[in-house]
Parts: sequence; C-alpha cells; structure tokens
Amino acid sequence: MKFSSQIKPISYLKAHAAEIINELSEQRQPMVITQNGEAKMVIQDVKSYEETQETLALLKILALGNQQIEEGRVKSAKDVFAQLRNRTDAE
Repeated sequence: MKFSSQIKPISYLKAHAAEIINELSEQRQPMVITQNGEAKMVIQDVKSYEETQETLALLKILALGNQQIEEGRVKSAKDVFAQLRNRTDAE
C-alpha cells in the first residue's frame, strides 16, 4: 500500500469531506491527514476499522495464550476432556 498518494492536508479534508468518504469506502485504504506539514491523524472506513479491531482482539488472545504457556499454566487435552466428562457424569 502506498501512503504517499493517501496523504492530504487538513484543508483538503475540510473542502472534500464527502468525496473522501466515498473514496475511503471504495478503496478501503487509510488516509493520513496532516496539519502544518506533520501527520496528525489517520482516517479509514468503518468496515476496515472493525476488521482491524477484530484482528487486534485475536492477537491479544494469542498473546495471552503464549503468556500462559510460558508461565506453565497449561493442561493437557486429555486432562481437560476427562474433567469435562466428569462434570457431565455428575449432572
């Protein structure tokens, strides 16, 4: 993805808001908005944002799982299934 074509000053955002919304929805690429020559924000369409949030949530779950493995807080599948069977039998 080339960000160079997706960098716009805030004045462009103000003058072309509707056009930018359509462009972001169609292209599904984020746009960098600058103020006084510095990157200040990134805007993107809602669907892309939701996908990013879902990806981050999955990565957090994976990181938590890796942390638990490193801490030795794991059980074998055999033990877990036995524990589940015992719960079912007790009910």
